[in-house]
Amino acid sequence: MSFAVIQTVTGMIGSVGFAVLFGVRGKRLAVIALGSGAGWAVYLLCRAAGWSIFSGLLAASLFVAALSEILARIIRTPVILLLVPMLIPEVPGEALYYTMYYLVQGLKEEFSTYLTLVLTEAGAIALGIILASHVARLAVSVRRHMGRSRVLK
Repeated sequence: MSFAVIQTVTGMIGSVGFAVLFGVRGKRLAVIALGSGAGWAVYLLCRAAGWSIFSGLLAASLFVAALSEILARIIRTPVILLLVPMLIPEVPGEALYYTMYYLVQGLKEEFSTYLTLVLTEAGAIALGIILASHVARLAVSVRRHMGRSRVLK
């Protein structure tokens, strides 16, 4: 089995485990597993295409956030209940670990290098979530407005 498939499957398992810890049950777990796997696949495809870590994480988090917005409306559940567990594979674990390691060891240069990486990765994830959320709100607002204009005519 290829390393990318192993990464994707373990990311899906981690997302489901995280969701279970927070009390998510039923069909939502399957949605979370598939969404997190798809999000990680987007990241891997972007990186394989030569995109930077920032661009790959931005694309993956934008995809996951948009998917969460859509699926939350379909299965009538809060967006945050799907979004947070689906983003677990994108969390910058290795970089965060080394940031803390170098801080404790007192290695300032390595610490600052990894801190920059963690902040870049976290910023990409946050930007993807913000963009998807704003687009979703805009779409809902336009849909409401279009519905009202039909009633007035």
